[in-house]
Amino acid sequence: MKMDIRVLVVDDSAIVRKVLSEELSNERGIEVIGTAPDPYVARDKIVRLQPDVVTLDIEMPRMDGLTFLKKLMKYYPLPVIIVSSLTKQGGKLAMEALSLGALEVISKPSASYSVGDMSVQLADKIRAVAGVNLKARAMRGGPANGLETPQPVKTSKALSATTNKIIAIGASTGGTEAIKTVLMGMPPNSPGITVVQHMPAKFTTSFAERLDSLCAIRVKEAQDGDSVVNGQALIAPGNFHMLLRRSGARYYVQVKDGPLVHHQRPSVDVLFKSAADYAGSNAVGVILTGMGADGADGLLKMREAGAHTVAQDEKTCVVFGMPKEAIKREAAELVLPLAEISGAALDLVQK
Repeated sequence: MKMDIRVLVVDDSAIVRKVLSEELSNERGIEVIGTAPDPYVARDKIVRLQPDVVTLDIEMPRMDGLTFLKKLMKYYPLPVIIVSSLTKQGGKLAMEALSLGALEVISKPSASYSVGDMSVQLADKIRAVAGVNLKARAMRGGPANGLETPQPVKTSKALSATTNKIIAIGASTGGTEAIKTVLMGMPPNSPGITVVQHMPAKFTTSFAERLDSLCAIRVKEAQDGDSVVNGQALIAPGNFHMLLRRSGARYYVQVKDGPLVHHQRPSVDVLFKSAADYAGSNAVGVILTGMGADGADGLLKMREAGAHTVAQDEKTCVVFGMPKEAIKREAAELVLPLAEISGAALDLVQK
């Protein structure tokens, strides 16, 4: 008989602990085995109760969540999901938490975000990360320990001309670090890049800013009408779909509201299908680690339209969901480890 996923909720707010515990306890296959108001109590309960997954607030008294996360990943690695406030500071801290080894981020319930919607998404993320072996992941090259490779100075020269080639990338669980790896492998004159990462609203701003500080190319959160140009990656803003469009030789993005696709907004399928329609054989599609099937149908449509397509392999995925579904549909022309994807995408652009 399959055991329920055992979850520990760590948050300094008694109301949040109560709401998350009640909502998650109603979800199939999930058992909340305890709560903790701060990292010191959490440490003792983790050792005693041995949870499968921890949900963690970042801004807490006595010890902040990032300090606790560093210690946890060093001495007792567990799948961690960050539950953070929808603020600029919360976004920056969440990005740092993901770089330290947290696997997912979700926004706290607010007036604009129903508890029901949040709990369903959180339950899905808990199920996705519950089986991740963090020790094995670290051995094969997980998140960097804060040691980023210095990158060449950005220049505006790479942005002076549009390109008739584009690279479209999609990811979900574990994708922030995977996308970082791919984009850090891109030279300043790389083709224009569009990226969908499943992430809540406002957090994508901090995500784009962090990537921009690390990469040789420019990285920005997309705005409606932005041109897709050489040496730049556009990140779909949280809670909005991003589509590729074309006007003559110019590619640009449309950022818009719309129904959830595969329970997601932004959706990888939405981006990939628009890339198939407007770029066809001038595109390369890349699907990275993530739960579910978002992007699999879109990648197949890209391949059928003449695009080259790449999927991340199982060994280097945090969650082999989206790439697995794409491979099952024969949507992926190549299946590669994460470290080889940047070079392969650039080679495919030349074909």
